[in-house]
Amino acid sequence: MLSGRMDMPWKITPGGLLVTLRLTPKGGRDRLEGVVLDSDERPALKARVSAPPVDGAANKALVKLLAKSLGVPKSAVTFHSGETARIKRILVAGDGAELAEKLREKIS
Repeated sequence: MLSGRMDMPWKITPGGLLVTLRLTPKGGRDRLEGVVLDSDERPALKARVSAPPVDGAANKALVKLLAKSLGVPKSAVTFHSGETARIKRILVAGDGAELAEKLREKIS
């Protein structure tokens, strides 16, 4: 978790919200766990899903988790980069400021 830092792992874009996530597959329940820093001190939203990293199952579970958490359809959640990496960047289509506020509420 971040302590004393105000950096958030997302950026409001004209089309929605670009979110940086650190995904842990086979991590028990599907949930968002807050903000962590990577080795370069960059923030990432920590997410766990119960699905394994096989045949895109963990990515599908992540899309479902984000969509449900933000109240958007799964079709509004698309990968920007990192589909095969632990650190992923995902674009959530919609009102970026509103989506950012929902994420803030989820992790606080």
